[in-house]
Amino acid sequence: MDCIAGYCIGLDMTIRGPEERSLRKSPDSYCVLGPWLVTRDEVPDPGQLSVKITVNDAVKQDAHTSDLILTVAELVEWGSSFYTLHPGDVILTGTPQGVGPVRPGDTMLATIERIGSMRVLVS
Repeated sequence: MDCIAGYCIGLDMTIRGPEERSLRKSPDSYCVLGPWLVTRDEVPDPGQLSVKITVNDAVKQDAHTSDLILTVAELVEWGSSFYTLHPGDVILTGTPQGVGPVRPGDTMLATIERIGSMRVLVS
């Protein structure tokens, strides 16, 4: 865990359909990080945080990081077993299913306990 600088919210979205694969994750609102970086010392246990996402004020996810398949430490260990990780690299943990689909004009509000909230207008 000493290699982790901090935590933020990451909305990693994918277009589903016939689009070119390289474009499926590239629209402006499709891999947003924020609202800021909370340092590791501000989150004593990243495995004990509530996670909530709404789309147009309708709750789509209401989960907890204790439900992740791998802990944060296990995720870093697993990823580093086949990726070369460098300072500043970002690892996204994923979330339970339930958000999609979203459409241009939708507003997503993502909140993670101890980290904050981030509102994103889907483009």
